[in-house]
Amino acid sequence: MADHTQYVTLGVADSLFAVPVARVQEILEPQPLAKMPRAPADFLGVIDVRGQSVPVTDLRLRLAMPAAEDTLDTRIIVLEVEIEGDQRKVALRADRVFEVAELDTGSLEPPARMGTRWQADCVAGVGRRNGAFVTVFDLDRLFAVEDVEANVAAA
Repeated sequence: MADHTQYVTLGVADSLFAVPVARVQEILEPQPLAKMPRAPADFLGVIDVRGQSVPVTDLRLRLAMPAAEDTLDTRIIVLEVEIEGDQRKVALRADRVFEVAELDTGSLEPPARMGTRWQADCVAGVGRRNGAFVTVFDLDRLFAVEDVEANVAAA
């Protein structure tokens, strides 16, 4: 039986990623950030979302890609994730958001195993959309790193 999960597809550099639509709270245009002292490089600061401080992580930097300036297509995706057993709002800055869609096939392939130190634990699997590979994030694991937990606690 095929899983008909819908995803929000987003682009970072030349790569296509997806997050489950059920975890997306809002998609916002870039806005002023309150910077935090001594923050990790991928933690941009916090934004106000309906009266709540939400930490913003630069997805490019989180994925060890080069930084980039905001463009007309840059978006901030506000998500609900589980960190240390608690549901928290966090946000990702992505180069662009494409659409809400199902993947071409109902199932995800596991991330490639390369036998090297590449950590694929933040990847739920790989699917295809219109013939292109789409990497689907495991959001809880993407944000389960100690420095992100500290950022959320600070916010």
